[in-house]
Amino acid sequence: MAQALPGLPLLYYRLLLCVEITRLAFRQNFSPPAATLWYNLNPKFINCLAGGMKESVQDFYGNQVQKTEDLDFDACCIADYDPGLLEPLTDEVKSRQYGCGSPIPDLISGLTALDLGCGAGTDVFIAAQLVGPAGKVIGIDYTDAQLEVARRNVAPIMENLGYDRPNVNFMKGEIEAIDLPDNSIDCVISNCVINLSTDKAAVFQEIHRVLKPGGEFLIADIVADRRIPHKLRENEKLYSECLTGADYEGDFTRRMAKAGFNDVRQTSRRRVKDVIESIRFISITYRGFKIELEEHCEDFGQVAVYKGTIPEKPDFYSLDMGHLFTSGLAQRICKNTADILKQSRLAPYFHISDEISHLGRFDCSPGATADAGDEETTVACC
Repeated sequence: MAQALPGLPLLYYRLLLCVEITRLAFRQNFSPPAATLWYNLNPKFINCLAGGMKESVQDFYGNQVQKTEDLDFDACCIADYDPGLLEPLTDEVKSRQYGCGSPIPDLISGLTALDLGCGAGTDVFIAAQLVGPAGKVIGIDYTDAQLEVARRNVAPIMENLGYDRPNVNFMKGEIEAIDLPDNSIDCVISNCVINLSTDKAAVFQEIHRVLKPGGEFLIADIVADRRIPHKLRENEKLYSECLTGADYEGDFTRRMAKAGFNDVRQTSRRRVKDVIESIRFISITYRGFKIELEEHCEDFGQVAVYKGTIPEKPDFYSLDMGHLFTSGLAQRICKNTADILKQSRLAPYFHISDEISHLGRFDCSPGATADAGDEETTVACC
């Protein structure tokens, strides 16, 4: 039986599989039902060769990769965490960081957070410190080996945090079909995972379903500067390393909009060093809210004043890369920004003026992108 070799397109093996089935069917006088039976009796082979990208990713992170250093590419091994939040974590958990950002929300004390594709639990355990003993963090992952690591480290990490009982829960499941009730989550986080999904539209639909009204997501993920050819998407190694499963940036945000998330903002952006057949990749942290927003930024003559009352942020508050609010200073904003600040958990910390009248499209310019080496910054708000 032919064995799948890493790096070759799945299409090659699908063709090989068809030839193998046909050869055996004729050589051994298989009837069509017998050939079908042979096909079904080889699930591991079939899953690997015929549409088994999910199983390939599961095997990659469950068996092939044991620590961050096992990754060959840059995309999902750079996460900028606060060292103080990492300190209570065990070495085993810290050694398995497979992220491309730090999608850690603020102001979530006492709330319920959900981490999609939690892996060994780094972001779950960090969020556990921010929600506090009265809050809860749920981690969902499809890989048994990663969940085993996360679960066996709950007790020592909770002890390090001084919590009498765990405020985390790890569930096995698919992020395309989240086994949680509607409107049950305050904040969804995800770190370099959605690019691995073969049904990204379903992921965003599920995020929208489980979020409470006014809730938000923070998602760090990889996107591409163009649509990736099918032959590269079939490469198991590149797909599993968070590269060729990535959406074109425009398609990624369109999926969000179709799921109900208009005007999704960016809180960080960096260029990934890896280049595949001239395709460049970008790590972006997105911030979106389950709030009914305009498709575009519209001007209703509103201003926002940051009260300076968010803990540890008395002078400034950054909503996204296009909105840095200075305490006590009135700042012109579009209707979308006004609605985000009024209808989310940020409401107590801002004064928002009433709408005057519609004055047309809000000017989000300059909207230029400045490239400084590996860094990219975007100043547009939507």
